[in-house]
Amino acid sequence: MSIADWLKQPWPWYVAGPLIGLLVPVLLLIGNKSFGVSSSLRHVCAACFPANISFFKYDWKKELWNLFFVAGIMIGAVLISQFFSNPNPVHLNPKLVEELGQYGINNSSNKLFPPELFNWNTLISLKGVVIMLAGGFLVGFGTRYAGGCTSGHSIMGLSNLQLPSLIATISFMAGGFIAANFLLPLILKL
Repeated sequence: MSIADWLKQPWPWYVAGPLIGLLVPVLLLIGNKSFGVSSSLRHVCAACFPANISFFKYDWKKELWNLFFVAGIMIGAVLISQFFSNPNPVHLNPKLVEELGQYGINNSSNKLFPPELFNWNTLISLKGVVIMLAGGFLVGFGTRYAGGCTSGHSIMGLSNLQLPSLIATISFMAGGFIAANFLLPLILKL
């Protein structure tokens, strides 16, 4: 199997898990006690809009690595999608396919993003506004309210045995279960 073929396959848990886990000691060894993607927006705002706002008054250059990390995520996503994407159809659980069919999502094309939800007509509908705008606002608000995102709390915060990160992670999981099982079916019926 070539490296390109290996990259096209989902990585097993015993490869991806330790790689994510090794990130924590590496960050601690280089002196960083925080990790997360949501904090990069604060760094960008502090760098680009040096206003007289106390939230943005700090030495953002000390966190420059975080901006490179986020840029790497974006560049990596583009490279993987362009050169290493797996052309095989996405295999979904038959029960999920049946349940989505009840909401008018007949993902017969086996694409990752159902065309019934991700198109311009849906975006300008009530369903699209609720999913994209309200959902985006709630994710942003929750990230700011929790003091970090899922990667920051669940990877770095739990590794540092921080009680606020445990509470935030439990809240993220509970909110995800509630949204997926109760709210999303209501929204998809709109």
